[in-house]
Amino acid sequence: MKQLSIFAIAFLVAAPAAAQPGPGSRETAGAERRTEQKTERRTEQGAERTRQGLSNAGLTGKVKSALAADVGLKTLTAIDVDSDAGIVTLKGKVDSADAKRRAEQVAKRVEGVSSVKNRLSVEAKK
Repeated sequence: MKQLSIFAIAFLVAAPAAAQPGPGSRETAGAERRTEQKTERRTEQGAERTRQGLSNAGLTGKVKSALAADVGLKTLTAIDVDSDAGIVTLKGKVDSADAKRRAEQVAKRVEGVSSVKNRLSVEAKK
């Protein structure tokens, strides 16, 4: 009888531990798979943000080059160019409404530009 009691107690203590998922169990494998998928998703999102950042920098450079190459705008150095997903924003000061319009036209002609936000202000030279 004493042996049966010891066996019963040992069984009651060991049963909850045996019910826990072990390293090779389906539950553990499922959790590992979910963690791996989440990590892959985050890695891909980070890579996409990096690609987008490089794309924005390249587009900004192309627009700046086009503005610098335009004969009528060649002397303008006060134009700041930013881009985000094909949308170019022009900021700064120009000396005429014609220069403002021309800068926008030049930016719109650059490959990869989907739209232009022209926030240039006109200030006559003093």
